[in-house]
Amino acid sequence: MIKHISINALLALGITFVIITAGIDLSIGATLGLCGMVAGYLISQGIVLPMFGIAIFPSVWVVVPLVLLLGCAIGAVNGWIITRYNVAPFICTLGTMYIIRGAAMLTSNGETFPGLSGNPQLGNTGFEVIGAGSFFGIPYSIWLMFIVAAVIAYTAKKLPFGRHVYAIGDNERAAELSGIKVNNVKIWVYVISGLCAALAGIVVTSQLVASHPATGNAFEMNAIAAVVLGGTSLAGGRGTIGGTLIGAFVIGILADGLVMMGVSEFWQMVIKGIVIIVAVIIDQMQNKLQYKAAVASQKS
Repeated sequence: MIKHISINALLALGITFVIITAGIDLSIGATLGLCGMVAGYLISQGIVLPMFGIAIFPSVWVVVPLVLLLGCAIGAVNGWIITRYNVAPFICTLGTMYIIRGAAMLTSNGETFPGLSGNPQLGNTGFEVIGAGSFFGIPYSIWLMFIVAAVIAYTAKKLPFGRHVYAIGDNERAAELSGIKVNNVKIWVYVISGLCAALAGIVVTSQLVASHPATGNAFEMNAIAAVVLGGTSLAGGRGTIGGTLIGAFVIGILADGLVMMGVSEFWQMVIKGIVIIVAVIIDQMQNKLQYKAAVASQKS
């Protein structure tokens, strides 16, 4: 169950900073799918050089960094459009979600890249180890989840970048007047989101040993739900990495538990929706209470 939860946790950890800055990233599910397709393409098809009539099959140690760079590039484009043209994050990432999903389809004309174990003669084997391998009996995907959580938590609490993220979410204008480069920070939080989505795409594709363009469809909803359930405010300025992990476990255990109980898939969707709405209502109530407390302290 934790192995399954780790996928949603990686996505949720990636967008925590985005939501703390009062933004949103709806493209992470599509990014996961595209990155998985690119990994599958490089392993199964290689890099074709028509002028020489050959195809180069890169090793897994080359494929993984290339895919991670692709995720970072997608995040950078999202951040650049949002900051450069002052586009609402919801609209921007909704548009890029469709573009990325279409690009994933175009990669294989909607078909699957199966059997990504590689060929020993081509030197591109070992990709499936990422999803199936383990260290001290714990799957690599779980190690990756905790490592990413530790790095992001350290960044949030100990580094200036983390403090800048919270400052922007709390009051963007005040953060700008205090000397924080708001646009640069915003771009970087979307880069982090794209990087985590690419990492999740690699893990999913490795676990399946195949890549399909529809992989990751609606994953962004579960990730956003995990962040909100973890106590991160959609209005920005408040949230913790530990809370996001807890939210991811709640969503994962809820989904898997309902399946194990034999609950219909349709009722599962209803229950998830109710949980998300209740979480948002609680978040709004907490914001109101904090506002009232702040007003009362000022009057006193």
